[in-house]
Amino acid sequence: MTLLRRTGDTVKRSTLVPRSLSQGVPKGLTRRAFLARTGLVAGGGLLAQQLPLRVMQAAEAQTTHAPPDQGKPEVKHTICSHCSVGCSVEAVVQNGVWVRQDTAFDSPINLGAHCAKGASVREHGHGEHRLRYPMKLVNGKYQRISWDQAINEVGDKLLQLRQQAGQDAIFWIGSSKHNNEQSYLLRKFVSMWGSNNTDHQARICHSTTVAGVAQTYGYGAMTNSFNDLSHSKAVLFIGSNPAEAHPISMLHFLHAKELGAKMIVIDPRFTRTARFAHHYVRIRPGTDIALVWGILWHIFENGWEDKQYIERRTYRMDEVRKEVAKWTPEKVSDVTGVPEATVKKAAEMLATNRPSSVVWCMGITQHHVGTANVRALSILQLALGNIGVAGGGANIYRGHDNVQGATDVGPNPDSLPGYYGLAEGAWKYFSRVWDIDYQWLQGRFASKALMEKPGMTVSRWFDGVNENKQFVDQPNSLKAVLYWGHAPNSQTRLPDMKLAMQKLDLLVVIDPYPTMTAAMHGRKDGVYLLPATTQFETQGSVTCSNRSVQWRERVIHPLFECKTDHEIMYLFAKKFGFANELCKHIKVVDNEPVIEDILREINRSVWTIGYSGISPERLKLHMENKHTFNPTTLLAEYGPCKGDYYGLPWPCWGTPEMKHPGTPILYDISKPVAEGGLPFRANWGVEHDGLPLLAADGSSNKDSEMQFGYPEFDHVLLKKLGWWNELTPEEQKQADGNNWKTDMSGGIIRVVIAHGCAPYGNARARCHVWNFPDPVPVHREPLVSPRRDLVAAYPTYPDKAAFWRLPTLYKSVQDINFAKDYPLIMTSGRLVEYEGGGDETRSNPWLAELQQAMFVEVNPHDATQLNVRTGKFVWVETPTGARLKITAFVTPRVPAGLVWMPYHFGGWWMGEDLRGNYPAGAAPIVLGEAVNTGWTYGYDVVTMMQETKVSLCRLVTA
Repeated sequence: MTLLRRTGDTVKRSTLVPRSLSQGVPKGLTRRAFLARTGLVAGGGLLAQQLPLRVMQAAEAQTTHAPPDQGKPEVKHTICSHCSVGCSVEAVVQNGVWVRQDTAFDSPINLGAHCAKGASVREHGHGEHRLRYPMKLVNGKYQRISWDQAINEVGDKLLQLRQQAGQDAIFWIGSSKHNNEQSYLLRKFVSMWGSNNTDHQARICHSTTVAGVAQTYGYGAMTNSFNDLSHSKAVLFIGSNPAEAHPISMLHFLHAKELGAKMIVIDPRFTRTARFAHHYVRIRPGTDIALVWGILWHIFENGWEDKQYIERRTYRMDEVRKEVAKWTPEKVSDVTGVPEATVKKAAEMLATNRPSSVVWCMGITQHHVGTANVRALSILQLALGNIGVAGGGANIYRGHDNVQGATDVGPNPDSLPGYYGLAEGAWKYFSRVWDIDYQWLQGRFASKALMEKPGMTVSRWFDGVNENKQFVDQPNSLKAVLYWGHAPNSQTRLPDMKLAMQKLDLLVVIDPYPTMTAAMHGRKDGVYLLPATTQFETQGSVTCSNRSVQWRERVIHPLFECKTDHEIMYLFAKKFGFANELCKHIKVVDNEPVIEDILREINRSVWTIGYSGISPERLKLHMENKHTFNPTTLLAEYGPCKGDYYGLPWPCWGTPEMKHPGTPILYDISKPVAEGGLPFRANWGVEHDGLPLLAADGSSNKDSEMQFGYPEFDHVLLKKLGWWNELTPEEQKQADGNNWKTDMSGGIIRVVIAHGCAPYGNARARCHVWNFPDPVPVHREPLVSPRRDLVAAYPTYPDKAAFWRLPTLYKSVQDINFAKDYPLIMTSGRLVEYEGGGDETRSNPWLAELQQAMFVEVNPHDATQLNVRTGKFVWVETPTGARLKITAFVTPRVPAGLVWMPYHFGGWWMGEDLRGNYPAGAAPIVLGEAVNTGWTYGYDVVTMMQETKVSLCRLVTA
């Protein structure tokens, strides 16, 4: 597809104005095909913008005919399938065709607004670049096959590999695009296959957030909401560019700014978000902890901390004070490049304009110290008393539309759904939930030890292929990989991945689009492409960043030969012989497990994070009554949902019949637990090192009968308190011997909340996390550091022999001086036009026209030195040996010595256009180099998050 380009007054043809519009409608073309081909109804306004001027012609009288019966238009309520803000989409469907989308003014989240991506989602339902039928690679060319052939051939090969190399020789890459029900079913599916080798996009975007925040406060999620920013007096955006990454969330903040909120932006690059800031701070990438401790140094120095909050609700802030004291203004400026006055101003704005909120994204998380970065910001908010209050919070803007939900209940290598972990007790609990014999389930694994060992991560699956077998902490190397809704170019070290793809016995893509996997592998056979539907061709729930859960209605039925992801799971389960166990209490209709039944199973099992109260019926009622929810508080003020918070933000305690309203702000003790309040979670005992871990007296929820700290509840504590008899006889039968997390009746939770208490206890937030490599975060220089003079003072970690089943390098990478040959700092980020690996969005003509080329931002000073000009190609060369051919964009957005690139592109390989490697007609409209082809080695020391925010490169004119 060619795109519109203007040169002077000349308008060159664009196929966004299809030939059929200028040459007449071909005979025999049906209305459905016409709409699908042109996108005329949904994109009429955009289409009109592309027409040249002076196109009006004289009207002529025409004979009119009565139109045929076109059926009554229906409005389907769905949710945008891109980022995690959770914008509602009103899809208008007529005769089974999605004819247009209307603005959802009733949504309390987006209030009718959309970004460019959200405004064009209809294109994914009728996209011309989708996979249409199953395909296999034969002698380097993709050939069409049937679904029966695909299931049988792929299934036979997987069973053969299972027999020869073991269950763990297969890696199942799930998706944050799956809805909650599909995510849950995939984790259950992989468990019954007999492996923990499964993962999804959260690993490479916010796994460090989940770990860092959960180990500090109790839950690994955003504490407040986008809407709650209206209550903020100051907001710090650090490593976050919501004007491009989460545009609709930015509207909520701009409203707060109109009300007087101060805005601080910390970023190496002057972003579109930074242009709104009252105070912009340019930082050297990889020095976030040093800067945060510098801010906290000024807060402590001036007595701006919340002393009472610290004393009553935190553990070991004194240890933080010791580390912060080392970060004098001079040292902070030397390490970060930020002047002292700039640091102090940021500290003062946060401290003197409370409540203040901190917002972060992947600029914080995607580092080898990502978990420590998250912990530092979490501690900063504790010092200011900003957690558990309206307008405060640690507000983490997630990436994909259901990355929060997929993390909560989906395919994680270190946990069963609901963060239950992998210990024997967790497996026995889910054996009860699934109504299967524990011994049968254990027998599906190669051993009990492997059943309880975390699997590999998606960030490094290719090392599970390439690494010497003797160093892989499982019986065999990986032999097959299934990419089930995940782009490969969103992962670093693509040359190593390509090498692994060529070594595999089997490579499978299950996706609406072929993704870059289909083009980059370099194989002649052993590759299968299976067409899955988009989320608009199915139904189910999706969890947005603020923990609200929304229900998607099915907009259209599956197009082409595409199948829903849960149908594909069921077909493979039948092939593998465990379909009956997979869906024992889930109704199956025409090979498709019923989504509502899957959610009800989640309701019966995931008590830990309160998915238990979020039933299909309650969610559907919320979607039908969006207009009754206050867009600031998210509280329904009238109607059938009165008293609920929109989307029942988890935890929504107990059974659906309890009618818990959801929890809009985590750790807010000003509300009763029954009305959405909570203390910090008691997840680490009652004391450590002789100091109390439970909250101080007087730090409990409103109306609680226990106005002091207390541990989590189980059957023993309930009996000691005399509350046991408040359970019904049936509840007592199920609760006996269990705690609040494993009592499948929900009775313990019901009784505890009736007494005003939180089921998980009332504790202190941990400033000192003794189970992490750095109990208090410390600055460590990036693995590929431009400041060799600082490496000795701030070294990285020792290498690890076995970490998530693989040897992992730290010191041995940092010991190499790359800076002498690669003088420019390299970083990456997001664009408003595209999302993730970009396959969907770069296949959308309305978005492709907005950003037609991959580019690298270069400072004018560097451009002058290197003879680089805007619009001309340059080679970006990195320490891996990769060379990326990219268009230069000379701009002062980036400082001298730093270059920036977006990560949404793919389809080129070190200067080579791979368009011919895609199935015919399925390549995205826009192709370009993937920045991750050149990215260097680096992984977080807790979660194996990949490092994508600081490395080195050099530029050479092409």
